[in-house]
Amino acid sequence: MKAYSKHFLFPVLLGLVLFSSSFSSLNGSNYKNQLLEIDTVKIYTVEMKQMVDKALWRLTQRAHERAEDWGADLILIQMNTYGGLVDMADSIRTKILNSSIPYWVFIDNNAASAGALISIACDSIYMRPGANMGAATVVNQTGEQQPDKYQSYMRSTMRSTAEAKGRNPRIAEAMVDPALFVENVSDTGKVLTFTPREAMEWGFCEGEAESMEDLLSKAGIQSYVIKADHQTALDWIIGLLLSPALQGILILLIIGGIYFEMQTPGIGFALIASVMGALLYFAPLYLEGLAANWEILIFVAGVVLVLVEIFAIPGFGIAGVSGIVLIVSGLSLSLVGNVVFDFDNVPFIDLFQAFAFVIFFFFLSVLLSIWLGQKLITSSPFSFLALHADQKRADGYVSVPLETRSLVGKEGEAYSILRPSGKVIIKGEVYDAVAESSWIEKGSMVKVIRQETTQIYVRLIAKV
Repeated sequence: MKAYSKHFLFPVLLGLVLFSSSFSSLNGSNYKNQLLEIDTVKIYTVEMKQMVDKALWRLTQRAHERAEDWGADLILIQMNTYGGLVDMADSIRTKILNSSIPYWVFIDNNAASAGALISIACDSIYMRPGANMGAATVVNQTGEQQPDKYQSYMRSTMRSTAEAKGRNPRIAEAMVDPALFVENVSDTGKVLTFTPREAMEWGFCEGEAESMEDLLSKAGIQSYVIKADHQTALDWIIGLLLSPALQGILILLIIGGIYFEMQTPGIGFALIASVMGALLYFAPLYLEGLAANWEILIFVAGVVLVLVEIFAIPGFGIAGVSGIVLIVSGLSLSLVGNVVFDFDNVPFIDLFQAFAFVIFFFFLSVLLSIWLGQKLITSSPFSFLALHADQKRADGYVSVPLETRSLVGKEGEAYSILRPSGKVIIKGEVYDAVAESSWIEKGSMVKVIRQETTQIYVRLIAKV
């Protein structure tokens, strides 16, 4: 029996794997037929006509949830984007690949870079005449091509996405790598970008369409009901707050507010601005599940340590440095999708970019705060806040009262216990004084031996 099982098990498992693979392929190729068998197809439409960023990732998640709640048979994306953040595009394409609801995309004009990746993840691609898809090379904000480690990640992502949807992975990779040659498709030295006819020829587009209605007609879907995803005011506000540009401004506001508050004792406008900046920074991240309670507490603990270092501990040491590290860590970790200290599902590049982003704006905020601190009260309309008159010695201004200078060599009596600070009485006047020794009892005779920075120092002459 054991021998029979041992020899029989492998073919059975192999058969199951092949059957599963065939079923998956059959299911992928027949989803259109399944849609055609539905009396009235429920189509949920989503617009992706903006930069691919955190806001779009959030809208994609919300739209998918709403489509599921509505019981949609198909999610149709209206695409027109020049690209955006790779990590957010990867999150969207993963959502699409794992969806039980088929995704179609209608490229209204452009599906460049991150938009191409999202489009290839969809089950069907339709393009308007004159539209383009491709050019997925990873670049920075100035348009310069990133190092090969970034390109390698994007190449593999494009390959695996194309493979998952039965498209040519080498062609998808050529949209990233200009050095890749694909016969009759892509020349070496040129990043691949498809027109609708080229995309149709090589299996990256099901057809051309002038509109959504034209697309559905050509797909053979005659009876359907469409529900469009609408962005609420809250969605718009959260999306705005999640934009990298505004997050950078909020970091400037938080750090700058703390800096200015340290220059002026008491609770003022700077502290209120800093608190508001922190609320606007963390609130949308908390709602999105990125910023956890412990990450916010790390930030708060960092602020407290910095304030303690400045107001309670002389100099700037361990507490201050620890506070800065905690502030930067709290702001940075809130930008990535880690679970407590588990970073297994967080790509290193995402973590690196989060810390680099926060550190850059942290130091920019400090520099701008110092510059503004100098300019704010020396230029109109705040110039009246600064003292512009010079206090010259020739006009009688001195940094040390002359009266205490004249006390050197004088004798007096300890008006209070000096341990070592206390008070002495000399010629009927009471002065603050410091004992040269550690202790002088009240009533003892003392002599002023020197004066430094308005402070007089005394020596014991005779005890009580």
